[in-house]
Amino acid sequence: MEITKLLVFCLLLLTNVNYAVAQNAEKTDVKAIEKDSYLTDSEEKNLTKREIDFYQSDNITNEIPYFDNRFHIDAELDEITLIFFRVKGSRSIILVQPDGKKIRSSVHDPDTVKWYDDKTFDMVKINKPMPGPWQAIGNILPESKILIVSEVKIEIEPFPNVLLSGETIKVVGKLYNGNRNIEVSEFKEVVELDVNFFSTNNSDYANFGADALKVSSFSDDGRGLDEYAGDNIYTGEFMLNFAPGEWQPVFVIKLPLMTRELRYEPVILHEAPVELSVVPAEDDTMAHKLVLTIDPTYVDPSSLIFQGKITSPDRHTRPFSITDNENIESPTVRTKDFPYTEPGIHRVTVSAFGRTITGREFRLAVPDFSFNIKEFPKEITQIPEENTVDEQQIELADKLAQQQKLDEENSMKTIVTVIVANLVIILFAIALFFFVRKRKVNS
Repeated sequence: MEITKLLVFCLLLLTNVNYAVAQNAEKTDVKAIEKDSYLTDSEEKNLTKREIDFYQSDNITNEIPYFDNRFHIDAELDEITLIFFRVKGSRSIILVQPDGKKIRSSVHDPDTVKWYDDKTFDMVKINKPMPGPWQAIGNILPESKILIVSEVKIEIEPFPNVLLSGETIKVVGKLYNGNRNIEVSEFKEVVELDVNFFSTNNSDYANFGADALKVSSFSDDGRGLDEYAGDNIYTGEFMLNFAPGEWQPVFVIKLPLMTRELRYEPVILHEAPVELSVVPAEDDTMAHKLVLTIDPTYVDPSSLIFQGKITSPDRHTRPFSITDNENIESPTVRTKDFPYTEPGIHRVTVSAFGRTITGREFRLAVPDFSFNIKEFPKEITQIPEENTVDEQQIELADKLAQQQKLDEENSMKTIVTVIVANLVIILFAIALFFFVRKRKVNS
């Protein structure tokens, strides 16, 4: 069996080299944090050619192929960072130096070695590595690849010119190794890409003094708005449900032993272009009127359609939609009637879909709206007075009166009978008492 060669992901970081995230300002309007400068194409080619030599084994009888996972470190390297992808849940690898000394995740010199071990990979940063052939021992994935990485950077699609509060947007980023695309599927398990917004603290805007916000993280898992998993295209989906104003987007690349930031020029988040109000019903036979007023400053009013629901005090929901833009009194106003059901607080939730004035399609959540409906007074039904009384009603009333009188007489007779009976019993008991007493005296 042919021995599988080592496939190692190597991040090479040269000490005391200035770093900067190279961006095309005309395309992305991006300002990068200056840290280290990128290597030139010629320098990168030289690194690729001489700094890592990859050994191939001809020992076909070896039953433990990872014993031949060898690589060569050049004498001119001041610092190197290695990433080894291994079987999930397996133990950390062991590095063997050219002199035979072993470096483990639990046993190493903390001044020269930094080690981060995860369930699926090991990341090892070595200062002043020993030149010569190294060996990695462990359950390393055979499909892993070896890369020479001069810099890790991310390129983000620029934000739209018009951003609306409440809308959900999709931002796509791509990771690069210098000027080369990183085509390692396992890399998504190593890197974290976060999206942060920082207030510029401009007193002219409503977000003055607002705290920093982490709104989302990028993903390459094929879920949500990410189209394909493992294609190295990282998608960030987030809702701009925070205060309108001037914000600076900051994209953060986090690896276990390093962090990079990409700062965009500040963007303006405008207020939601739709405002809700209601015209309440005047009585319980009329309908309430929900009014949606559109601000045409940044959106095309004729393009907007709505989907929402109204929640009554008893938590019953009534869904509705407004899709017909014809036969309307004003292009900036939409209305929807719904019947009176009960008094109390009603809540309205609405999503809007449309186009901006630049033609970009958008979807946003309109800020929730609540209103209170008071209880209408109940009408008292008055019995009209009649001049004549029906004879049958009079006759029935007389019979009821006679029956009531007869019942009263019977009740009185019953009461008298009970009283007389009780008196007789009492007198009989008294007589019996004296009779028995007299007999006792005589005897």
